[in-house]
Amino acid sequence: MDYQELMNKAIEASTKSYSPYSKFAVGACVLTDTENTYSGCNFENSSFGLTICAERNAIGTAITAGEKKIKAIAIYSPNAEYCQPCGACRQVMHEFKSDSGIDVITTGSSGLKVLTLDNLLPEGFNL
Repeated sequence: MDYQELMNKAIEASTKSYSPYSKFAVGACVLTDTENTYSGCNFENSSFGLTICAERNAIGTAITAGEKKIKAIAIYSPNAEYCQPCGACRQVMHEFKSDSGIDVITTGSSGLKVLTLDNLLPEGFNL
């Protein structure tokens, strides 16, 4: 799948965000090893610790569909250029990364930027 197409799905997902407290909408779309895509958006709660990030929402949706390996994720926020995943999301991505790793795609005024999860989280936690 073309990464711009994956980003377009993340952009669409961001429009569904429930972020009345932070006003920081985020959308994400994962691409699995089976070439399927799953989107998610962030949703907040007045008890802030219960807020769910878009990345973990998309990954959870993929897992619910039976997927276990993710090879790319696009992340978008209309509120930030090159929106990056938080530390918790990086660790969750690490748990489900494909054998070849995960490309993390963000976007901004200069276009798409592709990073690797291994660069963002060089030594993720493993058992």
